Amino acid sequence: MKNQRVTLQDIAQLSGVTKMTVSRYLRTPDKVSPETAQRIAQVMAEVNYTPDERKEATQAPAPRIGILVPSFNNQIFSDLLAGIESVTALNGYQTLVVNYNYDKTREEQQIVNLLSCNIAGLILTDSEHTLRANKYLDSANIPVAQVMDLEPLPGRIVVGFNNTQAAYDMTVAILASGKRHVLYFGSMSDVRDRKRYQGYSRAMQEAGLEPMQISPNKVSSVSIGADMLALIRQMYPQVDAIFCTNDDIAVGVLQECLRLSLNIPGHIAISGFHGLDIGQATTPAIASVVTPRFEMGKVATEILIKKINKLPTIEYVDLHYRLSLGGTL
Repeated sequence: MKNQRVTLQDIAQLSGVTKMTVSRYLRTPDKVSPETAQRIAQVMAEVNYTPDERKEATQAPAPRIGILVPSFNNQIFSDLLAGIESVTALNGYQTLVVNYNYDKTREEQQIVNLLSCNIAGLILTDSEHTLRANKYLDSANIPVAQVMDLEPLPGRIVVGFNNTQAAYDMTVAILASGKRHVLYFGSMSDVRDRKRYQGYSRAMQEAGLEPMQISPNKVSSVSIGADMLALIRQMYPQVDAIFCTNDDIAVGVLQECLRLSLNIPGHIAISGFHGLDIGQATTPAIASVVTPRFEMGKVATEILIKKINKLPTIEYVDLHYRLSLGGTL
C-alpha cells in the first residue's frame, strides 16, 4: 500500500543523500550521478512514491500574504483576520501575521521582516508609518492594502470606513438623547483614535458644547474601562455620557456603573465602537458603531490577489458602518 506520509526528507534519509539531491534528481535527473540516481529511484519504488507525488513535492510553495496588526489582544483584528483567511484559503495563499504592539519602530522592523520573506502582497492596519517604513513599502514592488480607515494613500489599496464621520454620527445620537456633558474615552491615541476624537469634537462644538477627553495610552480592555470610571467622575463630575473608542472599554465602564448602582442610561449613557460581541452580550447591550471588520479583510484580500495577478480591479472601497443604540443610550 502506498504511504501517503512519505516526504522528500524521508526519501533523502533512506537514500543516504541530502534533500536537495533528491529534489535535483526529480527536476533534472541527468545532473545526478548514475549511482545516486539509481539509489534514489530504488527507494522511491520501494515506498511506492508515484509521479503525482513527485510533482507535488517539487512544486513551488504557496504564495504568501503578509499581515501587520497592532495587537493580538483585540477582537477587531481577529475578525479582520477571519475575513482575510476566508479568501486566502480558497485561493491557495498562505498568511504571515505579525503584530507590533502600536510601536512604530517595531512596525518598521516587522515590515522589513515580512518583505524579506518574499511575500506576494501586504495588508496594513495603520496609515501612519515611519519615513523608512514608507520607503521600504514604496520600493517593495508588491501590492499593499490599507484597511480599517479611508485615508487616501497613492499607490495603495484602501478598504475601510470613515472613522471621523462614524464618531460624529454617534456623538450626534448621544446628544439627541438629551445628554450634554459627553466625555470621549480613548485608548492608544493612534490615528484611528484621533480621528474619532475629531468627529466627536466637531459634533460637540456644533452643539455649542465643550469636548472632554481621557486617553490612558493603553491597549483597550474591560479592566481599563472599569478602573478609569472613578477618575472620570472625579475629573468631570458633570459627565452624563461616555463615548468609548472601543466596546471592551465601554463594557468595563458599564460593569463599574452597575456595581455602583448608577442608572444606565439615566445617570450616565454609554457608547462603544465596533459592535463587538462582548458589547452585545451585556445587559443592557452597549450602544455602538458597528463596523464591517470581516468584510474589510475579505474585500481587501480579494482586491490584493487581483493586483498580484495583474487583473483590473478597484482600489478604494468604503464599506460604511451603522449605529446600534443598544440599551445604554
